[in-house]
Amino acid sequence: MKKRVFISVLISILLIALIYVSDITNIPDSIILFKEEELDINTIFGMSVKTLEVYNNDNAEDIEQTIQTSTPDHPDTEEVVNIGISLFGIPVKEVSVNVIQDIEVIPLGDLIGMKLYTKGVLVVGMSEIYGENNKVYRPYENTGIEEGDTITKINDKDIASTEEMISYINDSKGREIKITYIHNSKVLETNITPVETDTNNYKVGLWVRDTAAGVGTATFYDENTGKIAMLGHGILDIDTEELIDISDGKITNTDIVAIVKAENGKTGRIQGIVEEQKEIGTISKNTYYGVYGELYNENELGIDASKTMKIALRNEIQTGEATLMCALDNGKVEEYAVEIEKIYLNNNSNNKSMLLTIKDERLLEKTGGIVQGMSGSPIIQNGKLIGALTHVLVQNPKQGYAVFSDIMIKQLNNTE
Repeated sequence: MKKRVFISVLISILLIALIYVSDITNIPDSIILFKEEELDINTIFGMSVKTLEVYNNDNAEDIEQTIQTSTPDHPDTEEVVNIGISLFGIPVKEVSVNVIQDIEVIPLGDLIGMKLYTKGVLVVGMSEIYGENNKVYRPYENTGIEEGDTITKINDKDIASTEEMISYINDSKGREIKITYIHNSKVLETNITPVETDTNNYKVGLWVRDTAAGVGTATFYDENTGKIAMLGHGILDIDTEELIDISDGKITNTDIVAIVKAENGKTGRIQGIVEEQKEIGTISKNTYYGVYGELYNENELGIDASKTMKIALRNEIQTGEATLMCALDNGKVEEYAVEIEKIYLNNNSNNKSMLLTIKDERLLEKTGGIVQGMSGSPIIQNGKLIGALTHVLVQNPKQGYAVFSDIMIKQLNNTE
C-alpha cells in the first residue's frame, strides 16, 4: 500500500515538473513588441516576470521595475529590455524584449517573381529502379528516408544541388554511401547502396529538388533597412506540402501573361514569367507568415518614398471598409475596395488574422475574386497598413483571409 502511494506521489511530482519545464521551454528567448503592445507571457503558479536590464534608453535607471504579466508599462523611447523569469524566486530564464517605435513602411502591391534554393536537396518522391540485369530494386527501403526530408550530405560532403547529388552517387560505382538527412527537424544518418542501370548510371530511387519558383505580391518595403516583405504566407513544396527550408533565394521582376479567373470551387491564378527575368533582390527567410529579403533595385518596382505609412496595431483595426493594393496589369498597382468581416485579435498561431470580402466590381471582373498570385497584397485602412492577403476560400473566391501587419513586421525584424 505504501509503495503504491509512493509511486503515485512520485508520478504526480514528475507530471508537475514536466508541466513547469514545458511552460518555461515554450517561452521564447527573444520577443519583439510595439511600444503600445502588451507583453503576454503565459505563466503558471510560482512563476514571475521581472525587468533585469534596459538598453538604448536615457532613463534606464528610472524604469527598473516589475513587468506585470499582460500589462507592462513600456518606456516612451525605443529600447531592449532584458526580463527574467523566476520560479518560486529562483531565476530560470532570461528573455530579450525588443520594444520598437512606430514603424513606417512603403506598401507595395507589385507582382514579383521568386526563386528559392533549398538547404541541400528536398526528397519529393521515390521510385523503383530497373538494374542492368532488369531486376527491380528499391535501395531506399528501410533507410528511414521519407518524402519531405532534406538530404544535406553524402559521405560527409555537403550537397548543394541535384547535380551534385547525382555526381556523388555516380562516383560511388555501386559502393555503399552514407547519407545525412533532416527528418522532422532532426539530423539523421543512414546508408544506401546505389544500383547500376542499363545506361551505366547509378541511382538510389529518390526524386529530389533543389529549387522552387513562383509569383506572388510584394507587401511592403522598409526604406531605412532595404528589407522587403512578401506573400503573407510561406512557400510550400508542391509535392510534400511542407514549408521549404531555404538557403537563399532571388527576387525578380515578372510580367503577367494571363489571369485565370476564379470560380466557386475552382481556384484562379495569375500567370507570370519568372525565369530569365531581372533579379532585383535577395530572399533570406521563408516563414509561415511570409517571405522576407532585401531589395537592391527598388527602381524596378517604381517605389515612391513619399508614400510611407504606419503599421497599424491590431487593436486599431475595425470591421468595415478597407482597400487592397495589387497589380492586375503589368506595372500598374491599383487599390480595390474590400470589407473586413471578422478580426481575430488573439490569433498568433497562423496567418488567418482577418476575414475579408472583395467588394470592388473592377477586381471581380478581372479575376473573379481572390486568385493565386495575389497573396501578399497590402490592405489599407484609415491611412495605415493593417495586413496582407494570404488565403482564398475556394468555395467562395470573393472571400479570403489576411495576416496582421504587426506579425509581418516582427518577422521582418526577427533575426533568429
